[in-house]
Amino acid sequence: MRAQNEAQPFALKCRVYYEDTDAGGIVYYVNYLKFMERARTECLRNLGFAQSQLVGENLLFVVHSAEARYHAPARLDDEIFVTAEVMELNRASLRFRQQVRRATDEALLCEGQFVVACVRADNLKPRAIPEALRAAFAAGMGTVTAGSVGE
Repeated sequence: MRAQNEAQPFALKCRVYYEDTDAGGIVYYVNYLKFMERARTECLRNLGFAQSQLVGENLLFVVHSAEARYHAPARLDDEIFVTAEVMELNRASLRFRQQVRRATDEALLCEGQFVVACVRADNLKPRAIPEALRAAFAAGMGTVTAGSVGE
């Protein structure tokens, strides 16, 4: 099932801290992946599902593949918005499109796509996404919002 991209995706506001930067004072490239992970986790929480709750139900989401493109640097103290948008919902996986933008000028800093697989927590084997979770993702595809860029 592919998303209908009519509304803004889920957006998480973050601040760049000293620990996020390299010796040159810009965000170290791998930290963009951390920001995107947080946005996916908060998107899930916004839908009513906490990772800690899902582990108790023998369910984990693990990154199967990641693709990132870097456009411009974020710097210390920058406020950024990190989006998470479900582009594709399959039986046991999701494809997210994500972006990191600077809040002051909405400049695109980094973008990527991530395939996240649903697995059993006890043996890490694939499992179907539970129906309640599928329904929440399906309802939110392209319409989940929690603070949009520019607010």
